[in-house]
Amino acid sequence: MPAKHNTISELALELGLAMGEMKNRLRQKIQAKINEYDPDLSFELIEIMGLLSRNDGINQQEIGIKVSKDKSSITYLINSLVKREFVQRIENKNDRRNKQIYLTDKGKQIVETVYPWALELYEKAAGDFSENEIKNALLLVKKMTTNLE
Repeated sequence: MPAKHNTISELALELGLAMGEMKNRLRQKIQAKINEYDPDLSFELIEIMGLLSRNDGINQQEIGIKVSKDKSSITYLINSLVKREFVQRIENKNDRRNKQIYLTDKGKQIVETVYPWALELYEKAAGDFSENEIKNALLLVKKMTTNLE
């Protein structure tokens, strides 16, 4: 076992791994529920629409950063959303090369349907933790993320 000074880094590693595992399990459960609703919808498409429901009108680059996808993957996903009429690209009036992405009414309906399912799973994941415990955990993870910048 390494010296005691590695304890913090080892705990941080375990925390990171545990968060990754939780995200994967939530993703699998959300995808299973989505498949019941519409087998042609993917978690990635829902993730982008959910992001747009909170930040409508951001550009593709910002979406890629927030969902950790490269430029070509985001282009493919957004093209798919446009084709299904869930989102639309609108030129930025100050920079015509910069297209902002907006949810359509059809896309908003999908989010309104799926969002409660996701919240239900997150509530299950939260179990009997108090609101304060969740807030403290969130603060911890945000601080750790900031430390990496």
